[in-house]
Formats: sequence, C-alpha cells, structure tokens
Amino acid sequence: MGEESIYNLLPSVQQPEAKNPRYRSVFHEAAKDELKQRKTASKTMGPAQVPLNKQTDFMKKRAKEPVLPEKTVFTRPNADKKRPPVPKRDEKPVMGLNSNKNFIHTNAVENIMSSSKKPEPKYVDTPGGTTNNLQDSGLVPKYIKKDNYGTVPKYLETRKKAMAEQQQSYDQYVQQRLEKGALNQISPEERQATLDGLKKNWEELHLQYQGLSVVTDTAPKKARKERMEAEMKQLEKDIDTIEKHKIIYVTDNF
Repeated sequence: MGEESIYNLLPSVQQPEAKNPRYRSVFHEAAKDELKQRKTASKTMGPAQVPLNKQTDFMKKRAKEPVLPEKTVFTRPNADKKRPPVPKRDEKPVMGLNSNKNFIHTNAVENIMSSSKKPEPKYVDTPGGTTNNLQDSGLVPKYIKKDNYGTVPKYLETRKKAMAEQQQSYDQYVQQRLEKGALNQISPEERQATLDGLKKNWEELHLQYQGLSVVTDTAPKKARKERMEAEMKQLEKDIDTIEKHKIIYVTDNF
C-alpha cells in the first residue's frame, strides 16, 4: 500500500505533452510536382488491359527467321579488266589477211623522227645505293627560274616608303622647331666632348667599383654596390644613344 497524502485526495489532471511542429520542407510542393511529372502510366506493370491478338494471328513456323535479300548474280569488281580467255583447241585463227604496210620502213622512220629519251636525274644518299628523284629533293635551284627572281618584294618597298615618309615628317618638324629657335643642334666637337666625358666618368666609376669588397655582408655595402651599378648602366645607355645618333638637337627648356 502506498503512503497516503492530502495531495492525492483530489485527482490530478495530466496535461498532454506539447510536441514540436513537424518539419516540412519549403520544397515539398515542388518535389511533389516533379515526382508527378516523372511518373508515367503503366511504365513498369504494363497497361491495365492488354489487347489480345486475333485467333488467326498466332505465331507460325519460321516466322522469326531473318528475311534474306533476293539472289543476284555475283560480279567481281575488276571484271572489266579481266584478260580475254585462252582460245580453245578447236578454235582457229583468222587466215588469209594480207597487209601492204612496210613495217621495216615504218619503224625506221619512227626511230629517226623520235627524240631520244633523257634519263631521269636522281641522286644517291646511302652507301647501299638508294636512289631518289633529284627534282623533288630541293637540291636543284628552281627558284632562279621564277619570273620575280631578283626583284625586291612588295612589302619591302612599302616599308621603305613608309620609313621615308616618317623621316620626311620628322625633318619637317625639326626644321620648324629650328626656325622658331626652340632647338639647337650640337656641333660635332661638342658631341665628341660629351661622349669623351661620359666615357671618362664610366672609367672612373668602374675603377671605384672594382675596389669594392667582394663580400657585401652589410646594408651600406650592398646599397653602395647597387648605386654604382645603376650609375654605370645609365652611363652605358647614354654613351650608346650618343654613338648611334650623329645629329643631336637640344631644346632650350632641357
């Protein structure tokens, strides 16, 4: 027997447990529609009512045998090139045919009038004596027989003409600037003096560069070496520019 309690005198009402709402995907309706579209009636089980064949449409003997094409006469692909058959022993050649043609005289005339056949030029490229056609080997200078051999190509003439026009326009621009007094041409003496000065500076800088330490273990040594290399490279570039151009113009604003 259980223990008595005043709390048990009145029956207690049990509240049902609250359940969480059932999960329902947002794509539920779309999935149902897609499933209905993919379904096909009688796809696996067959139609509901199978149509029956007539009593006269039963399977007959040899009904499933393959139907062969109609028989034709076999002909070989090279039948037209076949040699004529050997004459039979009872066949006789046609006799009594005479001709007034002088075969000796005809052959002599044909040989006299015909030109001699020249041998095809070939070359041998192996110790075993393998011969090849000389005309197709590329060893024969056929290009000298072309109609345009020795003529200047058109693209070179076009390029030469374009370069001449550019040079002419540049000369006109320089002449206009000279007339306005904006450009001054350096004399050959000044050009040579500038070139000698640049070369002297490069030699002095190169002498200092050779005296640097082989090991660049500190930041100042590394920075000095890089600075001297950059200055030498710039001097070489300036020397190359002056040597390439014989005529040099300098602006007043330079």
